[in-house]
Amino acid sequence: MKPPSEAAFTTTAVLIGALTLLALGAAFATPYLQRVVTEALIYVVMVVGLQVFVGNSGIVSFGHVSFMVIGAYVSALFTLPIEKKLELLSLPNSVLQLHAPTPLAAAVAAAATGLFALLAGLPIVRLRGVAPSMALFALLVISHVGAQNWKAVTGGRQAMVGLPLATTPWTALGCAAVAIIAAAVYQASRRGALLRCARESEVAAESIGINIAAERLFALVLSAMLCALGGVLFAHFLGTLGPNTFYLDTTFLTLAMLVVGGMRSVSGAVTGVLVLSAASETFRYLEQGITVFGRDLEAPNGLQEVALALIMLTILILRPAGICGATEVGTLLSRLHKGRRDTAAQTRS
Repeated sequence: MKPPSEAAFTTTAVLIGALTLLALGAAFATPYLQRVVTEALIYVVMVVGLQVFVGNSGIVSFGHVSFMVIGAYVSALFTLPIEKKLELLSLPNSVLQLHAPTPLAAAVAAAATGLFALLAGLPIVRLRGVAPSMALFALLVISHVGAQNWKAVTGGRQAMVGLPLATTPWTALGCAAVAIIAAAVYQASRRGALLRCARESEVAAESIGINIAAERLFALVLSAMLCALGGVLFAHFLGTLGPNTFYLDTTFLTLAMLVVGGMRSVSGAVTGVLVLSAASETFRYLEQGITVFGRDLEAPNGLQEVALALIMLTILILRPAGICGATEVGTLLSRLHKGRRDTAAQTRS
């Protein structure tokens, strides 16, 4: 079997190649399909970021959307036109005059979110059982209420309008590639292996000297920075940003994508996004109505939500670990290659 580094390289190459083909296909499609593909690629960044922490630590996080909120607002503060900031926010004039290109703003947003995750995560990663999940959910509530009421910085309940529309299919593809590479490299690293050891047995991990809190914190910061990047992409995709842009809907959708694909693999995170995005758009199309043999057929409202719930339920019953489970594409290909070599060797002998 290939060493982990080679398997990780194969996994990233296959996943990025598949997403590149998707983006290339969208380049020749209608503007609507281009937006659908762009949105799916943004969700790849978010869900892969979520997988870095959830998949390796085993802690189901209901609070990673808070990192998307912080990343999006920090980026907005740097990229929103000055005249709109002067109308909306109550910060010192020196801060309001700050303006930066979107790539620099995204980098600053990811760094600021990583710092926030470091400080907020210090007490959270020391918790045990279901307590970390609940603490992360509390973090989501705090960030949402803060975005609604911190008028000087976020504008309160009034949406920020006029953000540069900088997110294209190629921008989203590039960020998805960065997220996949970061997640695959971390998963194949020693630190990733240590955290997965703690995931399987905290007692055994502590008995061999693994600092569980430190490993969880490292994964949380990396995961938060990737989720913040997804938040930046989404804000500059919509062109508007408000307190409800990222909240419970985004929380449950990203978790559903991760669970359906398989939370213990980067391949599962990408697969879950593509499967649920395709299913969602299919049922949305049916709700709008189609013509079959000259007859107009229209699906009932709410079919999209019900169908997605049934798909999730079916996959979880048939494959509790998700579509991909813990198997990466690179590992699967190496097994197939090894099996063919063994078969060929037996044939020759």
